Amino acid sequence: MLGFFSNKTTHPLADAREVKRILAAITVGEPLGAVEDAAAWIESLAADESFKLAPRLDLILRLDQAAVAQARRLGRDYLALQGVGRAQENRQWELGHNYWRQLASAYLDGIARHRAAEKEEDGVRALLPLIYGRLVAALAAQLKWKRFRYGPVEPEFWMVLGGVYLLAVEAKVAQKPMQFYAGQAESTIEAEYLKVLVFHATSVDNLQPLAIEIAERFIAYFLPYFSLIREVRPENVYWVDAAKPLPPTRLAKLPAVTPTLRFFNGTRAVEAVGKTLQQIRGEGRVPPGINLGAQYEVGTVVKVLEHLAICWAPKPPMRSNARRRINSPLKVVNGMGAVYQRLSGGDGGSQAVDAWVIDDVSLGGFCAQVSTSRSDWIRIGVMVGMQPEGGDNWLIGIVRRYDRSGLNQGSVGIETVSKAPRAVFADAGGLHTEALLLDVPEVGEYVRMALPVNAFEESVGLVFTVDRKTARAHPREVIATGTDFVIANFFVQSFS
Repeated sequence: MLGFFSNKTTHPLADAREVKRILAAITVGEPLGAVEDAAAWIESLAADESFKLAPRLDLILRLDQAAVAQARRLGRDYLALQGVGRAQENRQWELGHNYWRQLASAYLDGIARHRAAEKEEDGVRALLPLIYGRLVAALAAQLKWKRFRYGPVEPEFWMVLGGVYLLAVEAKVAQKPMQFYAGQAESTIEAEYLKVLVFHATSVDNLQPLAIEIAERFIAYFLPYFSLIREVRPENVYWVDAAKPLPPTRLAKLPAVTPTLRFFNGTRAVEAVGKTLQQIRGEGRVPPGINLGAQYEVGTVVKVLEHLAICWAPKPPMRSNARRRINSPLKVVNGMGAVYQRLSGGDGGSQAVDAWVIDDVSLGGFCAQVSTSRSDWIRIGVMVGMQPEGGDNWLIGIVRRYDRSGLNQGSVGIETVSKAPRAVFADAGGLHTEALLLDVPEVGEYVRMALPVNAFEESVGLVFTVDRKTARAHPREVIATGTDFVIANFFVQSFS
């Protein structure tokens, strides 16, 4: 290996023994430090001009192989921090996203150097198919980390991704089976490219980060039911032009036909999802042949599969309620505690009130524009209290969709769960708790109530007072859960 290098370089990675030590340290280290070290070494290679191209790319490939398992462990650690530690969560996100961005940049730089060289190097040419595949994988991981934070995906991303695929097509290696990482099953560059297209088509802006991770695993599992084709067929559902800075799009009308135009559909995948759902519901478990990377609650897995079936269906889901375009300010507070304080007559204490602007409204909720620099608490499934301009009443909603449309701008979709909520102080078997009454109680009927997560018990009824009347209600099924709340149906036994 030392023969690869110029005698003048003093970079630590020019020494074979040091390379071996560094790679071993990355492989066995804890994920956070290992990924940070790998990113730093990759960045240092890009800045050092003393390396010839072949050894530079060989080292990047070896660093990538050493760090790939650690980078995935870092992703699992990041998901475990959701709603627990904001500072640590931010640090892990920055490291995870930066690593894949740095790796993709290094591969792109190597490809650009090779194409610009007057004389093609045999050593580089032999590495190119593997580099193309690894680069698509790095771009896919970078996209997933962006979507963990619902960040915008720049048009250039699709141009770069499609460009790599087209290079593989040109070299006639796009459909060649190969093992991109040691210990993994064989795949193709085209399959990895298609995987990214399907991921985008899955509308992950409606999913929490954990559900995004599960969805990505299912995409890999169901990928054999998809195919990327050039022909215009009636069953085509999505199209993408690999040479243009555009994401895959549902086929409303035929785009301009070009040699780089591709189509795919999920009809067969939807059928397979339906069979898997039936099996999971019947057995109460995920089938052993499906590797999701970890064990998850059946209910969580089922919800993700239902989401996939909707997104991959030949016809897009129709809105249940008509939307009306408006432009109106909206006051917003975050979390059940802040909502309770507002409804009970308090000022919310230190809880800040955010200012959003409603884009459109329907019977079911709102779509609003938000400043992401001020509202970095936004997550799918978060409870919010909302007060429209000119009103003195607070509404309760749950964030169902989030998409960062720019550096400091985002779009939020909110489901309205109550237009006339009440704050009550309830007796739960001798323990007192704050609760939110979402409906008007009627004897013999069900009423929805929201309680703190640690206050809800399936077998413990509530006693509370509303308008000088005392209600007794017994819990039934849970309707929705969040990081700090549970919404459940309660049967009203008495109210007088």
